[in-house]
Amino acid sequence: MFKNFFILLILTAVVAVPFILREAPPEGAWKAGDPVLVIVTPHNEAIRYEFERGFSAWHQVKFGSPVKIDWRSIGGTTEIMRYLQSEFTASGKRWWTGLGNDWPTGATEAVVSRSPPAEKPPADEVKKGEDAIKSWEARQVKIKELYDAFRKTDDPKQFTSGMDLFFGGGEIDHSNAARSGLNVPVIERLPKELFTADGVALIPEKLSGETWRTPAVIGTVVSGFGICYNTDRLAELNWDGIPDQWADLADPKFFRQVGLADPTKSGSVSKAFELIIQQRIYEVVYEAGFDDAKINAYEKAIADYIKLKDKEYKRGELPPDVPADYQQAIERGWAEGLWRVQKIGANARYFTDSASKVPIDVSMGDAAVGMCIDFYGRFQAQISGTHAGRTHMGYVTPVGGSSISCDPVSLLRGAPHSEIALRFIEFAISEDGQRLWSYKPGTPGGPEKYALRRLPIRRDFYASTQPSFNANFERHKANAVDDLASPLIDPYQVAKTFTYRSRWTGPLFGIQRELIRVMCIDSADELKSTWGAIIKKGGPGSDSNRAAIQLMEQLPNVELTNANNNKEIFELNWRTAADVSKRFKSLEYVRVWTTFYRENYRKASKAMP
Repeated sequence: MFKNFFILLILTAVVAVPFILREAPPEGAWKAGDPVLVIVTPHNEAIRYEFERGFSAWHQVKFGSPVKIDWRSIGGTTEIMRYLQSEFTASGKRWWTGLGNDWPTGATEAVVSRSPPAEKPPADEVKKGEDAIKSWEARQVKIKELYDAFRKTDDPKQFTSGMDLFFGGGEIDHSNAARSGLNVPVIERLPKELFTADGVALIPEKLSGETWRTPAVIGTVVSGFGICYNTDRLAELNWDGIPDQWADLADPKFFRQVGLADPTKSGSVSKAFELIIQQRIYEVVYEAGFDDAKINAYEKAIADYIKLKDKEYKRGELPPDVPADYQQAIERGWAEGLWRVQKIGANARYFTDSASKVPIDVSMGDAAVGMCIDFYGRFQAQISGTHAGRTHMGYVTPVGGSSISCDPVSLLRGAPHSEIALRFIEFAISEDGQRLWSYKPGTPGGPEKYALRRLPIRRDFYASTQPSFNANFERHKANAVDDLASPLIDPYQVAKTFTYRSRWTGPLFGIQRELIRVMCIDSADELKSTWGAIIKKGGPGSDSNRAAIQLMEQLPNVELTNANNNKEIFELNWRTAADVSKRFKSLEYVRVWTTFYRENYRKASKAMP
């Protein structure tokens, strides 16, 4: 008996020793029952690590418990938007049909549409007669009821994507999510002192035409776009100085030397291409005799006119006091901006799915130059070190070629953990969260492991004439990785060199990214072959190549099959581009346009002597 007891005691001790000796969990460690937050994001692992650690510690201090973040990383903003639309549509359908309602034809597209359902039947329905019109109107009544009900409901018990926040990516994608009803207003639910101090905006609503916050979309960090370059490769190519303008990337010297990312995979890369087009529009408008004062006056008059006309407004229509040649210059500038992008695409060494790959390849000399986000370029230039006593990689933001846009956070409709999500937004735009973007690792309040090298959005992280803001700047600058006082880095200074005008390219953002893919990626072999032949025969400026260039820069004017399965001729230009995705399926126009560009590039090759 005693022997059995002794053996049992030994076994108990053996089992217990690992638990006795095991290190106790750190104070504040997350455990079952503590809050969870679900965030979908395109942000990289370093950002995810630092913000989960930082927010959990902040939440522990303020609310008494740590928070575990369930990150959903499914790709870039394009993939995220598709995923959100799919999840909300499926969940919304279960909710709506569960209430005993029909799910009419067209409801799947309408529930997450950026605009309300049409009130007038399309011409194709009118042609079918009165019965078809009545059927269409009855269906639209049901769709409108669903559309309105979806946007009035914010209850995870009714429907939900299963996620709380959309964190990171471009402002346009977040704003499109708001127009689609995927996120909800939050600004009135957050402390006012997060946005204003001493009567001055800490986070402005807009800066130089870029939106930094709306009721539903809150910017957390900002960035510009520019050119990274390898000085050794530039010397090999006999390039004098550094390429500091977007137009430089279109130079024939960089044939097969430019690193680029696919704009259909990344919202930030799409933004960079949009800025190239915007800059060319501005150049053409300015060359046509319209200075900044006239541009601002005309754009305000047009904006007022659009509001007055409301649903009757047609794109490109002008009020009486705006000259027609002003609008003509904008439209001509858009086409020339696309041609500039086309030449840059013709110079591409590759188009990658990963925007972060470009500066890495440039630093290694695998590409001579590339387009990148500012923080990718500066970070890679820093870690690339020196070669033969000098740095061999640099980054430059083209003066007058880049706006400063924000990466926002937004609260998704039907968020399962909305209270915790609001606290995350508060943390992200508080000083505690903003320090993570710019501080050196290991500094007080800074990141633990990774230098994120992003630019905080708050005004009080930069030099200012406002005393309290400047005092905060002085406190922050010692711990910042980058020189936040530099006019080349301070976003409030950089923004003064460029004004983003949404009317020019904003409504075309989605179609531009698809068009760039069609004319530069899906037709890459034909494009590069023709461009290489043009370079060998004197370059784009040679008179002998004029016919070939004219063919290359043509925009599609082709037959497309519309949503009602009818064929029509569609001419792509600035006025019509915004309607493409409304009238035709993406697979249809992408397929036809790809064929158009491949054939035109081949014709251009044959047009050369």
